Amino acid sequence: MSAIRPELSMKNKYWIDRHRYYELKHFCLQYKQWKKAYSSLNDLGLSMPGLTGLPTSNVPSDITADYAIRKVEIGNKIKMIESTAMETDSELWYYIVKAVTEGLSYTQLKMLFDIPCSRDTYYDRYRKFFWLLNKRRA
Repeated sequence: MSAIRPELSMKNKYWIDRHRYYELKHFCLQYKQWKKAYSSLNDLGLSMPGLTGLPTSNVPSDITADYAIRKVEIGNKIKMIESTAMETDSELWYYIVKAVTEGLSYTQLKMLFDIPCSRDTYYDRYRKFFWLLNKRRA
């Protein structure tokens, strides 16, 4: 887990409250879990118990609708992160997604993926990503 960093200056064009930033950061760190859950929902398909048409309890329930709603909810969260990264920078979006969902620093991105930008450019886009995500999750 990374240490708490000093808050950005309120004069910075991408300033958001420190606690809101950490809320958004933890939202993004759930991305891998959502991808796994979304994939497992795809794998379930018609093998889900209860999709045979035979009642399993006296409680009325629409398992297919519940399944579809859950899949849409998870898919929307995944798309929100990916589309916000694309809006942030169409060339660096992949690196931004890796960073915000896996907690990678610029140095790690440079070593692992040879990110094609300077440290200053990257952190400007990183801050812009969270600023845009803050607007979307308002």
